[in-house]
Amino acid sequence: MDQNELKKAVAKAAADYVKQRLDDHTVIGVGTGSTANYFIDYLAEFRDDIRATVASSEETARRLKAHNIEVLDLNAAPEVTIYVDGADE
Repeated sequence: MDQNELKKAVAKAAADYVKQRLDDHTVIGVGTGSTANYFIDYLAEFRDDIRATVASSEETARRLKAHNIEVLDLNAAPEVTIYVDGADE
């Protein structure tokens, strides 16, 4: 596996983990970077089940919104239930 394939695999595993733990109150925090981008792409597969997200950067927010995933301002969001960042680390 090359580096991108590994990042995709890690992002998929993180998305699967999040999907198994979703409920009506889950707010997902999403970091920044290439692995986070893959993670966002996988989140899009079950976006209708996601209450909302918060983003660590404007780029992350743009990518989430492009997938029609709601992005809340961190200061306005309820408790962030799960935060995924640096999944490749």
